Amino acid sequence: MDLGIAGRWALVCGASKGLGRGCAEALVSEGVNVLINARTEAPLRQTATELRAISARWTSAAGQKEPEVLAVACDITTPEGREAVWSAPGGPGRDFDIVLTNAGGPPTGDFRHFTSEDWQRAVNANMLTPIELIKAVVDGMAERGFGRILNITSSAVKAPIDILALSNGARSGLTGFVAGLARSGLAARGVTVNNLLPGKFDTDRLNATLEAAARKTGQSLAEVRQAQAAQVPARRFGTPAEFGALCAFVCSQQAGYLTGQNLLLDGGLYPGTF
Repeated sequence: MDLGIAGRWALVCGASKGLGRGCAEALVSEGVNVLINARTEAPLRQTATELRAISARWTSAAGQKEPEVLAVACDITTPEGREAVWSAPGGPGRDFDIVLTNAGGPPTGDFRHFTSEDWQRAVNANMLTPIELIKAVVDGMAERGFGRILNITSSAVKAPIDILALSNGARSGLTGFVAGLARSGLAARGVTVNNLLPGKFDTDRLNATLEAAARKTGQSLAEVRQAQAAQVPARRFGTPAEFGALCAFVCSQQAGYLTGQNLLLDGGLYPGTF
């Protein structure tokens, strides 16, 4: 299926590894120009190099101009970091067609031990920064008649996890904001806003959560991994490539009627009907 997004520009945050990288790979494979962002320069540059190899293969297969890949290493949770993205040489400024917000999850632990500063950092990274990014691009998208805004949140938005108190709170706040924004008339102007809720995907973030569970229970990490995978009806953890494939579809021309949704990817783990 031709997703109809070749030649568009996407901003992909947290793209040096994990789910963000999976999304960037899927978009480049569809001919989308990407500006990838993460805090640490070396892995981000390596990811950019590997994305350019994907871009070259797409050109060979499609016979069209290869997608561009730009990389900006910065802390996008700061005004200075966001300005570095908007002013990146060769980039589209603020005229992105696709924006994927994605922040590393805040620390795990007992909420009794978190300070007000911990909560402020979590809310800034996982709620306020996505809102700032959306605010910067959404009106331009509406004027041009096309936009796809996606936020990587967490399955914990639907089924909170006790050791993820910071994430539960901050991401739920973003979810409420998106629900209102998506129904504000943007879809009639070609702009959709959705959340992607990952369950147990084989990423560094999952490993950190499993390590915390191992410390809490006294089990080995291998035992915790095996037990956690066994709980998933698919009997395995998801892959970033699977996550990226859904991201690319939600960004597609065909997904213009899909907005205001929380799309759960968890291998069937969530037990509810709704």
